[in-house]
Amino acid sequence: MTDVIVIGDGPGGLSAALFLAKSGKDVVVFGQDKTAMHWAMLYNYLGIPEIHGSEFQKIGRQQVLHYGGKIEDQRVESVTKVEGGFEIETESGQAHTAKYLVLSEGKNPRLAQTLGLQYDIDTGIATDRNGHTAEEGVYVVGRLARPGRSQAIISAGDGAAAAIDILSREQGSAFADWDSPPKEE
Repeated sequence: MTDVIVIGDGPGGLSAALFLAKSGKDVVVFGQDKTAMHWAMLYNYLGIPEIHGSEFQKIGRQQVLHYGGKIEDQRVESVTKVEGGFEIETESGQAHTAKYLVLSEGKNPRLAQTLGLQYDIDTGIATDRNGHTAEEGVYVVGRLARPGRSQAIISAGDGAAAAIDILSREQGSAFADWDSPPKEE
């Protein structure tokens, strides 16, 4: 069983996967790199003067892989709750299970709705401030949580918050993810 399955490979999904992989969790992202980011030009992402969305996506995917995350170029056809977590089935018929599920489906709540999560076209799926839904172990990030107010940086923040919440739950206390710069010699 995988620790976390992330469905969707836009900024929200990749950010969650990066934080989780960097902290040693077994995380698999399912996405076909068809995100709307490929039609975006980012001028409002803190720390980056400007970057084309396709380049942003490429860097994000490389970061996830660098820290040990996996990215599967497959569409997820179904998700079901099973004992101890969730099972997804891909278009090729492969089944994967995980304790946690992070949904970053964009504006399409197809899989979230199969889990009984209610989607409102104006407000998205209700979550707490960390993206946790009413379904234990399921997180919703990005446009699925805020359909009309999504920006790459907001979606990435949603993914980070969900990952930190998962890491805190697993640790049994607040988890902090910060790095120190290398010491000067």
